[in-house]
Amino acid sequence: MKVALLTLSKPGCRIIEKLLPAFPEASVFVHEKVPEPPRVAEVFEQILPKTRAIFPHFEGLVFVAPCGVVVRALSGVVGHKKTDPAVVVVDAGGRHAISLLSGHEGGANSLAVKVANVIHAEPVISTTTEATKDHIIGIGCRKHTSSKAIVEAVLDAINKAGLDLEQIRFMASVDLKKKEPGLLQASKELGLPFRVIASEEIRTFAGAFDASEFVMNNVNLPAVAEPCALLAGRRTKLLLKKTIYPGITIAIAKENFMWSE
Repeated sequence: MKVALLTLSKPGCRIIEKLLPAFPEASVFVHEKVPEPPRVAEVFEQILPKTRAIFPHFEGLVFVAPCGVVVRALSGVVGHKKTDPAVVVVDAGGRHAISLLSGHEGGANSLAVKVANVIHAEPVISTTTEATKDHIIGIGCRKHTSSKAIVEAVLDAINKAGLDLEQIRFMASVDLKKKEPGLLQASKELGLPFRVIASEEIRTFAGAFDASEFVMNNVNLPAVAEPCALLAGRRTKLLLKKTIYPGITIAIAKENFMWSE
């Protein structure tokens, strides 16, 4: 995906610098009032004309800017969800990565998850078919575990929990596994976005889960599958506790939509 990264602020530049290794071919655009912009950046004077100028030339736009500013900048250039680029908005604090435009068809949902994984933000996805999914699969696995084994374990765990694949919002694992080929391939084969949970979040997590001496000895973490399932969603509780397969552990958490209770 050909991506542009844009910001109006110095904190935004720090976020963009964090994103660049994950988007090495990205074009960077920084407002002229920002001191010491990244060397790779093109400086612009006004966000509205710059957005309109680049809009047709990128498949994805990631703004580190207020949502209101981005909405106004997009005014007059939005066409159709099947042709518009994916637009993701990140707040200057790096807390949220919001899929704003062309969520499903244009790839903004997956772009938001990718951005969130890099800066350990919360991906915000409002597409109805995705936002109403309320189960998360947490996974731990040994190095070089095959995607076939992971897919089979995931499907078996889903069946054990009495769920359908269509009810699953994310697969989630720890940042130590963010480049594990089997996990990445399994997420593609299953059609499930892959969330990455920071190791430090697990170490400081106060939620209830079963600690594992084996995991602690191997990766210096109290556990992987259960805390990842719990941390990748909002108001979660374990539906399926850690289930062990050869070289794989899986847990499933359910989100609680308080408005529906």
